[in-house]
Amino acid sequence: MFAQFVIGPPGSGKTTYCTGMQDILQSLKRNPIVINLDPANENIPYHCDIDIKSLITIEDTMELLELGPNGGLIYCIEYLEKNIDWLLKKLHKMGQNRYAIFDCPGQVELYTHHNSMKNIISELEKNSFKIAVVNLIDAYYCSEPHKFISALLLSLSTMVQLEFPHINILSKIDLIQLYGKLSFNLDFYTNVMDLKYLMKTFDKQNTSKEFQRLNKVLCQLIEDYSLVSFATLNIMDKESVINVLNQIDKANGYSFGLLDENLIVHSEDWDSDKFISLEEKYMRDTNLDNWDLPDDLTKEDKKK
Repeated sequence: MFAQFVIGPPGSGKTTYCTGMQDILQSLKRNPIVINLDPANENIPYHCDIDIKSLITIEDTMELLELGPNGGLIYCIEYLEKNIDWLLKKLHKMGQNRYAIFDCPGQVELYTHHNSMKNIISELEKNSFKIAVVNLIDAYYCSEPHKFISALLLSLSTMVQLEFPHINILSKIDLIQLYGKLSFNLDFYTNVMDLKYLMKTFDKQNTSKEFQRLNKVLCQLIEDYSLVSFATLNIMDKESVINVLNQIDKANGYSFGLLDENLIVHSEDWDSDKFISLEEKYMRDTNLDNWDLPDDLTKEDKKK
């Protein structure tokens, strides 16, 4: 069984991603199932085949053990780890020819230094699951250099901790223009190369020398590992989702399995032209109401 583990900070769009990916996989006839592993996820828009809340709820955990939200959630994941047979039995009942999407909690400590989630994924791998981790990062973090560096460091820590095939994704790319003008072209943020240029933007900001030195060291650390790069995603754009799925298929081995050729997504290799079209679509399509053009021009004229 092939699987995606969808992780990322709160608000990065994990649940929305699972909904859109479920629709795409259904249209490709891959028989998807979605598993909610977030005990605090109350409003689930997708069809949920397995829900951790049928095993343990965060409300009961917090009340019985007198824990806060974060402590309660970590306890729930630890409880799932100890009762992994519950999850395995439910998954086996779904059949082998299914494609699993795991909607995971947003607490990043579960992926950066806590071992329970890593152990859960490892146990599934031992049971013949072919897994890719999908890490969603809100494109908002590209808006300022120190925010982007923190997103890079989080992604790197997660990759090193989990040790599984891993895809980093800038989600909500369609909203990127709302976050302000970027200092560089989009491919700078996706390829994650030459971060020394990013450091030059600190000179234009009122930041202390200590803060700049800290970020310089972090940039050097990220470049030394040379692991982090990003795909881009607009979950409402079918082509965007297909491009992401194509990369995930390569990561978890779906593209190389003995599968029906009709179920495999084929797309062109990702190149610089793709980034140009993305910039034109999401970064240059500014709010027409704010354009300084003659009043007698219609919006259609302004587009031309």
